[in-house]
Amino acid sequence: MNNQDGIINFYSENDFILKDEDVYKNWINRVISSEGKRLGEISYIFCDDDYLLDINQRFLDHDTYTDIISFDDSMGNLLNGDIYISTERVHENALEFNEDFETELKRVIIHGILHYCGYKDKSEEDAALMREKESEKIKLFHVEQS
Repeated sequence: MNNQDGIINFYSENDFILKDEDVYKNWINRVISSEGKRLGEISYIFCDDDYLLDINQRFLDHDTYTDIISFDDSMGNLLNGDIYISTERVHENALEFNEDFETELKRVIIHGILHYCGYKDKSEEDAALMREKESEKIKLFHVEQS
């Protein structure tokens, strides 16, 4: 793995299994590099709605379902953290936005990375830039590095 031997982990707290993990790892690495950052250690934890709701309530004091919660432990340009993704919510959102599951999953996977890179999504302007960046990075998924 390039990018200074950082580590990307994928864990599952439900029955979801990410296929082609290495393809995803390479893509995430390319996205991190494209933002001028370095990979430290990032763990993705795939789970269901209730698991993520519990984290939202306990750690963020939010009583709502969400598709992603990221805990950012980055230091400067070295990206570290834990990204929790509700595959249930991703599936629901894909249906709602008339998108296929894989594309919506990529959007959410990279959303956490973009937060670590400093992008926000609270204001309308920031959210619009975040969406633009997500779409730009999704296009990198099938671009192979030579």
